[in-house]
Amino acid sequence: MKPDAMPETLMTDPLQTQADTATAGEVAYRRIRSDIVLGRLSPGRRLPLERMKETYGASVSTLRELFNRLATEGLLVAEGSRGFQVSEVSSANLREVASMRLLLEGHGIKESFQRGDLEWEGRVVAAHHKLATMERKMAANDPYPAEIWRQYDWAFHVALISACGSELLLETYNSICDKYLRYQMIAAVFRGELAASEHRVLLESAIARDWETAQRALVTHVEECVSQMALVLDAA
Repeated sequence: MKPDAMPETLMTDPLQTQADTATAGEVAYRRIRSDIVLGRLSPGRRLPLERMKETYGASVSTLRELFNRLATEGLLVAEGSRGFQVSEVSSANLREVASMRLLLEGHGIKESFQRGDLEWEGRVVAAHHKLATMERKMAANDPYPAEIWRQYDWAFHVALISACGSELLLETYNSICDKYLRYQMIAAVFRGELAASEHRVLLESAIARDWETAQRALVTHVEECVSQMALVLDAA
C-alpha cells in the first residue's frame, strides 16, 4: 500500500520518525553544502528560509538548524533577523585556506609515505591514472564538467595522505579542502601541463617514498594555483 493510501488512524513509530527526519535533514545538509562548495550558490547570496524550504525539501526550522551548522563551518553567515547569506570570498581568505591545506597535507604526506604499504601505493597510482587521463582530455579541449575534474584531483591528493594514520587529520583536511575547492570552482583556473607535471612528481615521489621532494612539489603546486586564483578574485 502506498504511503498516501494509508488509513489516517495508522500510527508511526516515533523512533522511526526521528530517524527519517534526521536522514532527510542530512540529505538537505549535504545538498546545500555541495551547492555552496561547487559555486551553485554564489558568494554573498541571501538565502530566505521560506524560499529555500521548497528548493531543499526541508522545513523552516530544519533549514535554520542546517544553516547555523554551515555558519559554524564558515560557509554561511548568520545575519540575525535577516536570515543567512553565503560567505563572501577574497584572495586573503584564499591564502589562509591554502596555508592550512599545505600544513595538513604536507604533514600527511610525510606520515603517509613512511607508513604506506602496497595497497596504499595502488590507491595512489589508480587515483593518479584517473586524474592524468582527465587532464590530458582537458588539455585537448575535450569538454568535461569541472566538478568531475576536481573530484579526481581531490581523490588523488586524498590518496597521497590516506595512510597517514590519523582520522582527525583526514577529517580536518577534507573540511579545509572543501573550502579550497570552492575557490577553485569560483575562480575556474586550469593550469594545464604545469599542474599535470606537478601531479606526476607527486606520484613518482610517493612510489619512491620521497616525502621531502613531494612536500616541495606540493608547495609549488598549491602556491602557483593560488596566485592565479587570486588574480581572478582581485579582478572581479
